[in-house]
Amino acid sequence: MTESFSFETKLLHNNHKVDKSTGAVSVAIQHASTFHQFEFDSFGNYDYGRSGNPTREALEETIAELEGGKRGFAFASGMAAISTAFMLLSKGDHVVLTNDVYGGTFRLVTKVLTRLGIDHTFVDMTNLDDVEKSIQANTRLLYMETPSNPTLKITDIRGVVAIAKKHQCLTFLDNTFLTPALQRPLELGVDIVLHSATKFIGGHSDVLAGLAVVKDEQLAEELAFLQNSFGAILGVQDCWLVMRGMKTLSVRMNHSTKGAQQIAEWLLKQHHVKHVYYPGLEHHPGYALQKSQASGAGAVLSFELKDKAAVKKFVEHVTVPVFAVSLGAVESILSYPATMSHAAMSKEEREERGIQDGLLRLSVGLEDVNDIITDFTQAFEKLENS
Repeated sequence: MTESFSFETKLLHNNHKVDKSTGAVSVAIQHASTFHQFEFDSFGNYDYGRSGNPTREALEETIAELEGGKRGFAFASGMAAISTAFMLLSKGDHVVLTNDVYGGTFRLVTKVLTRLGIDHTFVDMTNLDDVEKSIQANTRLLYMETPSNPTLKITDIRGVVAIAKKHQCLTFLDNTFLTPALQRPLELGVDIVLHSATKFIGGHSDVLAGLAVVKDEQLAEELAFLQNSFGAILGVQDCWLVMRGMKTLSVRMNHSTKGAQQIAEWLLKQHHVKHVYYPGLEHHPGYALQKSQASGAGAVLSFELKDKAAVKKFVEHVTVPVFAVSLGAVESILSYPATMSHAAMSKEEREERGIQDGLLRLSVGLEDVNDIITDFTQAFEKLENS
């Protein structure tokens, strides 16, 4: 019956709506690290907590259903999910990935995978010709992040998937910015969708978590083997927190996306702002593409001021957003990519990707958007006197 429900209803009415034995409307937190086996020759569904836990399983089944996949996997962080997925590759393999990828992924690919003999090529994935030209004989994976972080570029998911199938490559997509509430990559042919559930899915700045969802059974078995082998699993308390946060995902995303749109349009009119990056703006190069593959532009935008000095003064005078690493929370979060999300990149590497010293990223929360605009207005006024 749940298959016919809308996404919003599935967030609340799924297979883990109530506890089957007690009727409790909250998933039980099962702390057990090991499980008694009632038969010598036949083990039950659970034996050791790293390999499986009913609380973690509830989260994994729920995210799989929401993303339209077969199996879900919960990890200790977004980077744990991404790193484990990359271990599907082997020495001698090659990866093509979007050039303005998240800094943590950049660090993993450039500093860790290279030591394991896995090579890479960064490419502007908004250009499908460049994507295909970057494929080598040993390319096994095309890695997408759309919208990208922090310049909000939009990748043609269907186009990249078609190229990958032509060259027998896997496709991964980091869906952290949009979540399955706004974008479902598996339905567009992607092999593995990844999330930092620390962000919008958890939604409350109180949990670190990563998720992966797979549609192909064989690929799911391979990822399950790696999850168990590396053991970077999500603890049961954090699984419960993510599930609680997930219940309000749609209403949070809808509110925050509307706020981001309004703020982006307002920022366009501010003379201190050199550029606004947001795929909900009609002049954005990926505007039409975003509308064709997602149901919203998301709650994250970036904007560029004159220089680092202007950013510093602006940040010192805003009062509503927290100035912090991360995004996707009930409170608005203002971040400085150069020293936060993309600190792993050199200045030259950042600037090649359009990440200038004047760039700020804003994740819009649940505040009254007019209060944010009023706050930004007074901060911009301080720049007048500098």
